[in-house]
Amino acid sequence: MSGQPTRNLVVSSDEERLILVDSNDRETGTSSKSQCHDGAGVLHRAFSLFVFNRRGELLIHQRHPSKRLWPNFWSNSCCSHPRAGEDTERAVHRRLEQELGLTADLHYVYKFEYVAPFGDAGTEHELCWVYAGTTDAVPVVNTTEVANWRWIAPDALDVELRQSPQHFTPWFKMEWQALRGTHRSRLEKILSA
Repeated sequence: MSGQPTRNLVVSSDEERLILVDSNDRETGTSSKSQCHDGAGVLHRAFSLFVFNRRGELLIHQRHPSKRLWPNFWSNSCCSHPRAGEDTERAVHRRLEQELGLTADLHYVYKFEYVAPFGDAGTEHELCWVYAGTTDAVPVVNTTEVANWRWIAPDALDVELRQSPQHFTPWFKMEWQALRGTHRSRLEKILSA
C-alpha cells in the first residue's frame, strides 16, 4: 500500500448487534458479533462484495492481522455483516465506503449458507449475500481493516487459488468458484452493463 492513500477508522466492534437467521434467511433475533463467531458459530446474515474495474480485474484485499478469524488471509473486495435493523442493500454500500473508501454500482447475485471453523478462535456460520459491481475509483483503504490490496485478472486469480489455496479465506474460494461456474452468466451481465 506504499504511496496509496489510506485512512484509519474504527468501523466495527465485537459488541455490535448482528442479525440471526434460519437457513431460509428468516430473521430469528440478534446477537453480538463476538457471540456469533464463538465456538461452532451461530447462523447470521453476512455479505460479500466483488468489485471489478473496467478492465475486468477484481479488487482483492488482505485481512488485517488483528482480525479474529483469518487474519492476513487474502479475500474478496469486502465482506461484513448488516447490523441489527439495517437493510442489506444499505449495509453493503456503507461497508464498501468505510473499508475501501469506494462507491460502486453493486448488484445482488446469489446467497448461500456455509460453516468455516478457524481453529480455537471461532467459526463463521453465515447466510451470505453475494454482490458484484464495478468502479474505476482508486481505493482509500481503512488500515484498521485492510493490510494490503490489489487488482487481479480473473485468470490470474484462478491460478493463485489453485497453487496457493491456503492464502485465501474459505468463503472467498467458495464464492469465486460459484461466480466462475453456476453464476457466471449473471456476473458477465453485471460487468458488461
